[in-house]
Amino acid sequence: MNYSIIRYVVGWVLKFEAGFLCLPALVGLFYLEQDSLFYLLTAAACLAGGFFLTLKKPVNRMLYPREGFIIVALSWIVLSLFGAIPFVLTGDIPSYIDALFETISGFTTTGASILTNVEALSYTNLFWRSFTHWIGGMGVFVFILAITPLLGGSTMTLMKAESPGPSVDKLVPRLKDTSKILYMIYIALTLVEALLLLCFGMSPFDAFCTSFGTTGTGGFGIKNDSMAGYAPAIQNIVTIFMILSGINYSVYFLLLRRKLKQALCFEELWWYLGFIAATGGIIFFNIRHLFSTSGEVLRHTFFQIGSIITTTGFATTDFNLWPQLSKNCLILLMFIGACAGSTGGGIKVSRILILLKSIKKELTSIAHPQVVTKVRLNGHSVAHEVVRSTNVFMTVYLIILFISVLLVSIEGYDFTTGFTAVVAALNNIGPGLELVGPTGNFAFFSVFSKLILMLDMLAGRLELIPMLVLLTPSCWKKH
Repeated sequence: MNYSIIRYVVGWVLKFEAGFLCLPALVGLFYLEQDSLFYLLTAAACLAGGFFLTLKKPVNRMLYPREGFIIVALSWIVLSLFGAIPFVLTGDIPSYIDALFETISGFTTTGASILTNVEALSYTNLFWRSFTHWIGGMGVFVFILAITPLLGGSTMTLMKAESPGPSVDKLVPRLKDTSKILYMIYIALTLVEALLLLCFGMSPFDAFCTSFGTTGTGGFGIKNDSMAGYAPAIQNIVTIFMILSGINYSVYFLLLRRKLKQALCFEELWWYLGFIAATGGIIFFNIRHLFSTSGEVLRHTFFQIGSIITTTGFATTDFNLWPQLSKNCLILLMFIGACAGSTGGGIKVSRILILLKSIKKELTSIAHPQVVTKVRLNGHSVAHEVVRSTNVFMTVYLIILFISVLLVSIEGYDFTTGFTAVVAALNNIGPGLELVGPTGNFAFFSVFSKLILMLDMLAGRLELIPMLVLLTPSCWKKH
């Protein structure tokens, strides 16, 4: 184990977090709030810690998978531990455990909240709360690698450990250029949405906070009713950008390169849109009696579907009151999630496709033993390592899901509340059903259950394996 490289990279993460914390401090200065001081103090602490950890450069700067997974998992925990401090210092969230829950939920783009009155928060805290979504959406290491080479070629390990999906590929030969392209697309989507929201009457503060939550697929609202109080046109814009944010960014890259044919060859894209259309049709007919006009039914249907499948978590209505069929459709979408290579969570559409194609391959092999078949996706053969990692992911996913549900059920809440709370945390969705529905929150859970849900949020955002490696004692031994 190369401990010096772990220390060094975590130090750089703290330095970048110091920079991130300066943005809400500037917002606080603009609104003449004293909370700015606490953000600057936290930023100074992060900067001091970062300089201390990076004071001595590691002799061996090679990064292997084991170190890469541990660095990513440890960095996200450190980010959250420091990011929670301003909430406590300002007094808006006095309990550090609650502040940590809110911060982890922000960075992992989960959107689950312990707050009962969001509008009581200062502008400074509201901005930081939403901005954590934007930082975590594309990934902190993707941002760092876009700014600095850090460790040279070996940093691909960090990218693989942090980026969502069964496999990670470079868009261009140089990793730094790939990171820049991803962030350029990310920033463009954010700015275009913010501009449209401004044009339709949103205030600049609301527009940017909402855009952070949409493109980061986070879902922290700055109003107690989430998005319900905004005009239908604004809700429709958010619906479109939630769905766009759930698409693999490789599709946007190909479109920018004018490779339309290749972009349209992404099977995952069509299945993703197909899931949205199919569940949209079912839910539309199932809830049409709940609203006065077909336009209203369509708006709420596709907003909630876009919010759940992309794991954003915004809401325009209390879907907890919908018929059981519609709620079951939403639960199904919670598991499916968005596309690989997007900012969305969940199992990912590509993994679902690989699993289905693997089943078909096995059935074909049984029926026709002499026929050699391969799992193909997007017109290419899927490597055996990717199929194997997908199977391992699903096994680990189900084990964590069952254990978490069992542990959370100790408190005695109804099954739907406990089960969907875990599903919402592990898939980085935000709201569940019953007590954790769109009009509820997670404040009533005990400290023990909150810790379980926090681990689930981190595991879900980091695709499970980095957290498991971090918690495996043998991975810390020197060889």
